[in-house]
Parts: sequence; C-alpha cells; structure tokens
Amino acid sequence: MVAGRLALAIPSNTVKDFLSAGPSDSWLGVTVHPVEVPQVAGRSRALGLVVLEVEPGSPAANASLLPGDILLGTEEKPFTATDDLSQALRGCRPRVQRLEFLRGDYLRVRRVSVQLGGQIFSGSGIAA
Repeated sequence: MVAGRLALAIPSNTVKDFLSAGPSDSWLGVTVHPVEVPQVAGRSRALGLVVLEVEPGSPAANASLLPGDILLGTEEKPFTATDDLSQALRGCRPRVQRLEFLRGDYLRVRRVSVQLGGQIFSGSGIAA
C-alpha cells in the first residue's frame, strides 16, 4: 500500500490473524513504540513498549498508565516481540489483564490491572 508517497507493508500473517479473529472489544487505548531496556530489575536486556499516547477514557487511562511508561509484559509472560501486546489483548469477553511496566526507575517493576472488554470504544490512529 502506498500512502502519501510512503510505501507501507503489513505482514500477511498479521492480516490473516486480524481477519480470522472476528469481533473483539479488547482495546487498551495506547500508542506504543518498541524499545530495548538495558537492565530491568537485575535481568539483562529486555524488550519494552514505551507508551507514547494514552487515549482519554480508555482502559489504559482508567488504569493510570501514562505516556513514558514502558510496558514489559503480562504477569505470566514478558514481551519478546512487538506482537505480544496484541496477543495479550486478544479476546472478546470481559476480563482483567495484569501488565508489568516501568515508570522512571528501571530497578522497580510495577504492576497494574487493566479491565478489558465489555465496552465498545472508538479510537483513531495506531493504537493497541
């Protein structure tokens, strides 16, 4: 796809997963960018997703996530790829997802419970 003289590509597996997933109302309401975190609570390098934006009224906003927070993974599994956040959010039933993140201090991993599903949100831009 070409948009504004910029060529964009979406992996075919991502499109296939999106089309086969069906309706989903699990939306976090954040825009993220992958970063490498040099050291997290004694562990060596880790993948993180830095929160660039939090949509007002979103599950992320209700859970008090802020721009600058670095998402590390869920309570069960750290993020090892950028698609891991999407996989953690998949589903259409209401549920609570526990996320681990950093805020300011790389030595202290924080945890937050995010209420997903059960509501229909409208958002714009690139969001997870």
